[in-house]
Amino acid sequence: MQFIDQAEVEVEAGKGGDGLVAFHREKYVPAGGPSGGNGGHGGSVILEAATDLQTLLDFRYARKFKAEDGQRGGPKNMTGASGSDRLIRVPCGTMVYDAETGEQLGDLVQPGQRLVVAKGGKGGLGNKHFLNNFNRAPEKALPGLPGEQRLIRLELKLLAEVGIIGLPNAGKSTLISALSAARPKIADYPFTTLVPNLGVVRKPTGDGTVFADIPGLIEGAHLGTGLGHDFLRHIERTRVLLHLIDATQDDPIAAYQVIQDELEAYGRGLPDRPQILALNKVEALGGERERVEAIATELHRLSGLPVFQISAVAQVGLEALLQEVWRVLDGVEVEV
Repeated sequence: MQFIDQAEVEVEAGKGGDGLVAFHREKYVPAGGPSGGNGGHGGSVILEAATDLQTLLDFRYARKFKAEDGQRGGPKNMTGASGSDRLIRVPCGTMVYDAETGEQLGDLVQPGQRLVVAKGGKGGLGNKHFLNNFNRAPEKALPGLPGEQRLIRLELKLLAEVGIIGLPNAGKSTLISALSAARPKIADYPFTTLVPNLGVVRKPTGDGTVFADIPGLIEGAHLGTGLGHDFLRHIERTRVLLHLIDATQDDPIAAYQVIQDELEAYGRGLPDRPQILALNKVEALGGERERVEAIATELHRLSGLPVFQISAVAQVGLEALLQEVWRVLDGVEVEV
């Protein structure tokens, strides 16, 4: 499945039905009077958050959505039928903006949450409405009002409690596959992961916690370099950042600093987000324990955090790492 996290679509609500000019004519009922009904209201365009969607791919092929128009008023004071609303399902975590003004219209986080993005037009008044003591036979009715029409921008931010970050080849995809049932593409070259991967990790209590493997963070990501510019936004909703560092690279300390600098430059609360540090691929340095310890000591000095030595491939040290994740999550509340 292709991952699409931004889309622009045009939405148009239904027009209200016109009011009717009509007069009541019935045998034995002299001077029946006006009986034109009001028009029905136009349907609205409504977005609804759905848990079974993870991408905005559908909006690449369907870019215009229109609700149904209201019906014209009928005789005998009958109001016209209202137009049906147009319901559009989007993934949970979708933010909605007016594409022309940039105004945020809503943020659909909870399953089933709804947002009216284009309101249907009101139905016109029939001539029955204009009856008064001075005009007993009004021949006036109003047309229905047009529905709202606007261009909206949809922006998906993944809903995950734990975001796994790190330079390419740090082992993020391998870790998420070891912790969950997710099976992302894994290979030994940069940018194997082109889209965020989600995996559900079972807590000791039985609850599921969503982990997200955030791809493409490199130096300059906040400026659009590499793939990180497109995916930094997905970290914003995470409660905890799990920073993975490749112990086998030439300078793990510099790799750590690159990611920290990118978080600082991007801002939006990420530099203050709780982090957990994990030094990965330690099994590849089995004969260089002093080097591993020296790296871990320096990372601890820079961050002030404990550094977990793990191997996602050999599944070494993962239990202790998860215990720390659960401990930190229990004490963290982040506004998404």
